[in-house]
Order: sequence, then structure tokens, then C-alpha cells
Amino acid sequence: MRHVDFSPLYRSTVGFDRLFNLLDNRNLGDQAQSYPPYNIERTGDNTYRITMAVAGFDEKELSIEFQAHSLTVKGEKSDDEAGAETEYLYRGIAKRAFERRFQLADHVEVETASLKNGLLHIDLVRNIPEALKPRRISIAADASDSVKTIEAQIAPQQVN
Repeated sequence: MRHVDFSPLYRSTVGFDRLFNLLDNRNLGDQAQSYPPYNIERTGDNTYRITMAVAGFDEKELSIEFQAHSLTVKGEKSDDEAGAETEYLYRGIAKRAFERRFQLADHVEVETASLKNGLLHIDLVRNIPEALKPRRISIAADASDSVKTIEAQIAPQQVN
């Protein structure tokens, strides 16, 4: 196992603590988990889609939870199908429960979820608040120019 020291990055970056904590605390057991298979797609500038292959699961057997930058998808099969009288010669369709977690970036939210043809589609959107969007700030050529501009804007309001 390789350990990476992030301390030089802590000295030159601000606000990336969460990212470094994710890298430091990554769970190698989650990387080995392969069931159910999934895709993560970028469908637009600020939209994403997670598609999971959940063949054999019904809407009632699946649950999706979104909480504090974490998306959790759980699946639990009900045992009321084809009771104990069924004798399987070969059982290749998994009935095992699963739990898959996804770490989401800031301002990413779940928009919709749908189940079609054994594929669970979860649409995500990044809603960046207006206060965090880039904005253009004009630069005055001289400090006295900005004072004259402010005085010109105030003077007509006082006349009315």
C-alpha cells in the first residue's frame, strides 16, 4: 500500500480539505466491490447521470438517499418470490443485497431517478449559487475618477 503525503499541498491550497480527506481515507474495500455495475456520464456542462444495472430489482426494493455530499443506493430483494418449493438446477441471477455510495461535489444535487429495462438512471445537476459564479469587476483608471463617478451618480438622485 502506498501512502502519499499531502502536507505540501495543504500549504499552497485553500478549501481543498475535503478532497484531501477523501484521498487520505479512501477505503480500498469499496474499490474491489463490483456489484452492481454502473456508469457515470457527463450529459451537459452541469449535468451528470449515474446508470446502474439492477436487473431483477423492483422500484420497491431500491432506495436512494442523498445526504451531505453523499449519494447512497441500496437494493434489498424481498423473499416472497417463488417460495421454497422451487428447485434450482443453476442459479446465476443474483438476489444479493447491495449498497453503493457515491461522493458528490459541492452544489451537486439529485434531480430525478427512473428505472427502465433493469437500468436505474439517476440524473444529477450542479446548481452553482449566483454568489459563487464569476463576475466582472470594472477597474477605474485613477482613484479620483471613481470618486467623480460616484458623485455623478449621487447628485441626480438628490435633485429629485
